[in-house]
Amino acid sequence: MTALSDPVLPDRPLGEAMRRGASGRCPSCGDARMFSGYLRVKDHCSGCGEALHHHRADDGPAYLTILIVSHIATALLLAIYMIYRPSTELLVATFLGGALVASLILLPIIKGGFVGMQWAKRMHGFGGQPDRAPEP
Repeated sequence: MTALSDPVLPDRPLGEAMRRGASGRCPSCGDARMFSGYLRVKDHCSGCGEALHHHRADDGPAYLTILIVSHIATALLLAIYMIYRPSTELLVATFLGGALVASLILLPIIKGGFVGMQWAKRMHGFGGQPDRAPEP
């Protein structure tokens, strides 16, 4: 089967799917919860029945979370140090706690956005067909 013989499927709304996923909702219907735990994605949507087990978010959300939190924390750390000159112990304790809380808040949001993007782009089996093996 070649790419030319593939049926043309309608586009799925990328932004809407990512927003739904980021809010923890099914990227297809937006009604039912997508997560069965903190980061565990349900196998199927309880609202519309969409299969969600195809997702392959893997380490992407963790890397993006670290990237965002570290950039924000670095700028804040430098600014607070330059303005107030707090003790090292206070600075370390405050920013370790803040980075931990920010990471725990952002991680499920970013993972939901990743799953929504994969659904909208029909990646990893979300298009109704299994992924093809690379041709030799």
